Amino acid sequence: MEKYSMPTRIYSGTDSLDKLNEFKNESILMVCDAFLPGTPTLKKIEDEIDPSNKCEEFSDVKPDPPLTNIMEGIQQFLKLRPTIMVAIGGGSAIDTAKAIRFFGEKIGKLDIKCFIAVPTTSGTGSEVTNTAVVSDTEAKRKIPILEDYLTPDIALLDPELVMTAPKSVTAFSGMDVLTHALEALVATNATLFSDALAEEAIDVITHCLVECYQHGDNTKARKIVHEASNIAGTAFNNAGLGICHSIAHQIGANFHVPHGLANTMLLPYVVAYNTSNSKTAMHKVAVAAKKAGIAAPSVGDKLAVQRMIGKIRQMARHMDCPMTLKDFGVDPKDAYAAADTVVANAKKDATFPTNPVDPTDEDLKKVYEAVIR
Repeated sequence: MEKYSMPTRIYSGTDSLDKLNEFKNESILMVCDAFLPGTPTLKKIEDEIDPSNKCEEFSDVKPDPPLTNIMEGIQQFLKLRPTIMVAIGGGSAIDTAKAIRFFGEKIGKLDIKCFIAVPTTSGTGSEVTNTAVVSDTEAKRKIPILEDYLTPDIALLDPELVMTAPKSVTAFSGMDVLTHALEALVATNATLFSDALAEEAIDVITHCLVECYQHGDNTKARKIVHEASNIAGTAFNNAGLGICHSIAHQIGANFHVPHGLANTMLLPYVVAYNTSNSKTAMHKVAVAAKKAGIAAPSVGDKLAVQRMIGKIRQMARHMDCPMTLKDFGVDPKDAYAAADTVVANAKKDATFPTNPVDPTDEDLKKVYEAVIR
């Protein structure tokens, strides 16, 4: 029996923040990126919150949220005992909010009435997923927390909030969307529902992401990419992901490579590996390439997949993405030395089991070592 769910209520557009006006006489904990306090972006959101609410902010959010910072957020959660949580920012901020809620509700024995996510990057899809990825910095591991109730109740997609993002953030987070879509498309739990969302996200990102990178003030392109991030998140929340993410999580934990960039480096090799070892995966990627106009309708599946891989590399070039760890600044000796640890922890990652092919340790090592230099 297949299951498909889309529990988050999604509001998209430059007026979507108006939904915050509806909350009155609540205790609100806002979890936001560290750079947001004092910015016009956060003020725009704060202005939408009715003064009858008691509102506090936790902004000590760090990339790849470490457990130590999450514990600080939990302490504030327990003192305020919020009825509403609002997560504002990129994936790290939303994941931090989810983790604070996960532990805070258990320790404080209380239930949040409503959890709202306001993404300020077009990438993670965390505003519609049940997953929070946190970091154990001592063990150099990323640990996913997966609970359906952590899925935000409401997602507010205001394209104006992403227009001031640095170009690198637009590139890396946007390529993360493409990775979500391509992995969800071939994941073992994929359904017709998730396939439709994944295919559309692939089409949008391959046509509009570079435009957002080159012309960040294009509101129309920003809006559609923001929505594509959302639907790709819904796709993988239902279908699962795969070894691109399971290895990328380890690259991020060991070398502090931004998550979207780690996925960008790995994605051509993962698509090639999965499609070479699964006819179903090859056909699905080929169909998506043809629907997106990346490959002509008449070409065979193998050539269509090559066109898709070529498109990934072309987009990365146009957005100045370093495509190896060496280019990013990692010493290849250190990267090679970490190979066994990366492989071992990738196999433990929650995204690993839904990969369409069950890779050997040697397979994983080859994919990882392909991006070292």
